[in-house]
Amino acid sequence: MFRLVAVVICGVITISACSSSPESTPTPGGDAPIQTVRMITHESFVLPPSFVSDLRDQGIDLQITSTGDAGTLTASAILAAGVPTADLLFGIDNTLAVRATGESVFESYTSPEIVSVLPEFAQDTHGGYLTPIDFGDVCINSDNGWFDQNEVAIPTALEQLPEIANLLVVEDPATSSPGLAFLLATVARFGTEWPAYWEALRDGGVAVAGSWTDAYYSQFTLSGGDRPLVVSYATSPAAEVVFAEDASVTEPTTSVLVDSCYRQVEYAGVLAGAENPSGARIVIDTLLSKKVQEDIPLNMFVYPVRADATLPTVFTSFTPVIQTSTSLPPDQVNEELSSLLDTWGTVMNR
Repeated sequence: MFRLVAVVICGVITISACSSSPESTPTPGGDAPIQTVRMITHESFVLPPSFVSDLRDQGIDLQITSTGDAGTLTASAILAAGVPTADLLFGIDNTLAVRATGESVFESYTSPEIVSVLPEFAQDTHGGYLTPIDFGDVCINSDNGWFDQNEVAIPTALEQLPEIANLLVVEDPATSSPGLAFLLATVARFGTEWPAYWEALRDGGVAVAGSWTDAYYSQFTLSGGDRPLVVSYATSPAAEVVFAEDASVTEPTTSVLVDSCYRQVEYAGVLAGAENPSGARIVIDTLLSKKVQEDIPLNMFVYPVRADATLPTVFTSFTPVIQTSTSLPPDQVNEELSSLLDTWGTVMNR
């Protein structure tokens, strides 16, 4: 989800070295053996070290391996279906979930913690194979200072963007998760007319970056670029405050075009053929615990799915949950994704 805080997982979050060994080892005090559980996730998975140490207290030695983004993660899991190199996977999202569950990547599991999950997510388990853990929204972000200085009105609707497309940078949906989410947002809004919308953006001078990092840190005016509109996240304004180098910054200078938002949900699942499925279930339960759910926002800059999890003040003040975020049915995305990307590439001459 939010990509500002990606870290190298091995040696930063885990207590032990990343390893493929599933063997249990005795604790120093001679207590019951600690069982190894291996989790594979995307490179932007970030939680405090207490996540791993608390699992250790439950008898779980969690070893975490990161691999690329959600797309890379899913493709790797499909290739290893039935003979996984880990026990559970965290980070598959709703644009790819149907593809993975259709390839028998996961075994079914319903966490007892699901009763504490918000109703709209509690039923979102893809036939009982996946457990929702967090959600976020991909949205157009605007540099409010640029618009004020240039006396240009900030857009409030997707339909306005072609007229000012030369102010917008988007990400390539074939190589970027937020880029794909924005493409799907336009499909959800314009239906079969979405190619015409992108033709208008193209003719208006929209810029296309290969990644969120390039778009936000190279081309967005907030970072010294020349584009005051960028496809980013609903939580970007909160991150702007949290990571401000100047301690006097108490509110963001960016805002979110609410009309443009597309909902992303991230899941965890027990991998079919896992060597330690029972340990994997404990990890999933812990990911849904109130403590971990409340750690998620300021570490991964997404929202918790647990109903009683309290959001940090910087979220409630500057990035409240988007109530009108759109999405497409997962089956539709799975069936049409290849065609959508091909058509987008043709329209954008890429």
